Amino acid sequence: MSSLIRRTGAFSHRNPRLFVWFRVLYNARAYYPILAIFFLDLGLTLDQFVMLNFVWAATIFLLEVPSGAFADTLGRKRLLVAAAAIMVVEMAILLVAPKDGGWLLLVLCAINRLLSGASEAAASGADEAIAYDSLPEENREHAWDDVLSTTMRWQAAGFLIAMSLGGLLYDPSWFNRLVPERFAIPIEVAHRLPMALVFLQAIACLIITLRLEETPPRTGNTAERCRSAFKLTLRTAKRAFTTRNIAVILIGGLLIDSVIRNFATITSEYYRLIQVPEWAFGLIGSVIAIGNWFVPAIAKRINHRFQALTTLAIAAAVTIVGLLALALATAWPWLGLIPAVLLMSLLGLVGFTVSRFLHSVAESDQRATLLSVKGLAFNLGYGAYSLGFSLLIAGLRGATGGDAAFQTALYWQVGIVALIFTAYFIRVLWQRKTDQAAG
Repeated sequence: MSSLIRRTGAFSHRNPRLFVWFRVLYNARAYYPILAIFFLDLGLTLDQFVMLNFVWAATIFLLEVPSGAFADTLGRKRLLVAAAAIMVVEMAILLVAPKDGGWLLLVLCAINRLLSGASEAAASGADEAIAYDSLPEENREHAWDDVLSTTMRWQAAGFLIAMSLGGLLYDPSWFNRLVPERFAIPIEVAHRLPMALVFLQAIACLIITLRLEETPPRTGNTAERCRSAFKLTLRTAKRAFTTRNIAVILIGGLLIDSVIRNFATITSEYYRLIQVPEWAFGLIGSVIAIGNWFVPAIAKRINHRFQALTTLAIAAAVTIVGLLALALATAWPWLGLIPAVLLMSLLGLVGFTVSRFLHSVAESDQRATLLSVKGLAFNLGYGAYSLGFSLLIAGLRGATGGDAAFQTALYWQVGIVALIFTAYFIRVLWQRKTDQAAG
């Protein structure tokens, strides 16, 4: 991969190349297609699993912006090394978590989610910032478009491999039919194989981050830089949420992102609902990854043609249509894969749009902090939505039962999301018209 990405000037420095490697190995995790059913098969309930995702998001809420400020003051490399090291520990916990372990299982899973959130918070913003600031200052914005689109394409390739392996490793029935019985893989062992693969990826991420170059170098007293970090946190957060054009894009992005990411965490349960066999979960993820290979080019074209807010409005409308199709598709299995693929592809468009906008308004010494504000906002929205969705399922379970509660919740969320999105964009448009009239 390195030989391919060296062909453009944007990758003349080591950091952008290592950034691509890090993003691919850090994000393309083989357990994604089976994440929900892995926790459920360990002995958790669906509402417990969704609640744990709220714990994950709450951890990021507490750590996201401070970690970005520390990245801008103490150094981006230090934060990325910490993120990779924490990832190693979080995956080790999933390898040893006991099946049907009761409270011990729940505690270990909660620790895993806490560590996962801490790792995400440490990496968020710091990885983009260390790559962006190592680009040549001339035509830096266009060079970043090349880096970001290249990263997204290689992530798509990484997801293609990881998703395929995840489902196939988790359900070894296809393999066991091909080999003599003495070589068959026990189901208990197979369920840990995707976690073992991601554990190896975490080690690779740690090696990659150790090779990064701090750009620009951080100098000065460590204690003073820590104090500066907290001041920078408050100053940048205030700027993000009081500067209208930044706040509008952040909030619009998080509304769409939180809904789709909540669905992304429960896709395996949704696939079970529409009667898709477990061995196919990874292959479905691979199809999504193939589609995501084309998302960067589409995202660049849309963002060059429309303003960021217009792009988000288009994504919001498509999200509502996709959610409606999800709810209806449960009546005829397998067809539900079409809206699932559509929704997952929207994550790339939203991420590209918000990242591109923030880089265009960020100052170099606040870049990682501002990106961390974005991460905080997105994860806070995701956590709040996951909490609400888990409470909705728990409330419906008493009246309708397990699978019926989940299916009913899919119908409920269509109306709720449509109402929220419509109210938000009407409010933004009304405020713009008011400002224009006053001007």
